[in-house]
Amino acid sequence: MTTTLPFEKWEGLGNDFVVLGAPILNAEVVRQLCDRHRGIGADGILFVEETGDHAKMIVLNADGSRPEMCGNGLRCVAAFLAEKRGLEEAEFVVATDAGDKRCAVKRNDDGLYDVTVDMGYAKQGLEYVVAAGGKQIRFTTIDVGNPHAISFAPFTQEDVDQIGPIAATGKQGGTNVEFCRVLEGQEQQNTKIEVVVWERGVGRTLACGTGACAVAAAACEAGKAAFGEPMKIVLPGGPLEITVDERRALRMKGPARRVFRGTLAPRSLEGTFPC
Repeated sequence: MTTTLPFEKWEGLGNDFVVLGAPILNAEVVRQLCDRHRGIGADGILFVEETGDHAKMIVLNADGSRPEMCGNGLRCVAAFLAEKRGLEEAEFVVATDAGDKRCAVKRNDDGLYDVTVDMGYAKQGLEYVVAAGGKQIRFTTIDVGNPHAISFAPFTQEDVDQIGPIAATGKQGGTNVEFCRVLEGQEQQNTKIEVVVWERGVGRTLACGTGACAVAAAACEAGKAAFGEPMKIVLPGGPLEITVDERRALRMKGPARRVFRGTLAPRSLEGTFPC
């Protein structure tokens, strides 16, 4: 009997995902589905497993690798759960490879969802120095459930494309890379930071929720922003509101939106294996 697998396409600030239930797909199928010319097109796949009131999210990047966490993906999953259950407002605890995350969802009149997530705690690591393009770039390392390397040094778009992939693959297990600029005219209590992301396993992305959290934490540690004060992290796809308290606990607020629904044909699912 011919079967098809339903999917939904969701995005958070342009960071886009294919949302599926079981089965988990292998890396080659993930790459095919994420291909923007011959597949659905996405930065990654989000697998949502529901058991009663509990939900679990598994993320696979566009290259088939499995990161620990995805902040934009988590907002999409929380909004997906609210829409599926017909809820205008809801709270969920979603299990991830980086632990359980509490999400509060509110649907707007235009169908866009505002999602606030308790993202856990930021942990600062050792300085990471990368030599590329005749430059030495010093990165602050921050772990927010997945690894990030953050630089506030002046940068060009060419630097992002040249240094980003080298920095992303220069550490064991890889790291996400953020190039940051504190925008002029912003006081510490009203901080706005522009960020360009080179995401591990993906490349340039329009947004990165965990990256925004890591940048906010690094800014507080460096005295560029105040603990306990909401700040705006401006990514190519739009802004996220991030708050870092003195315990280094992180809170992220941003949008999520369903783009469309569809079904995958059996031929697209060759190489699947069950959860």
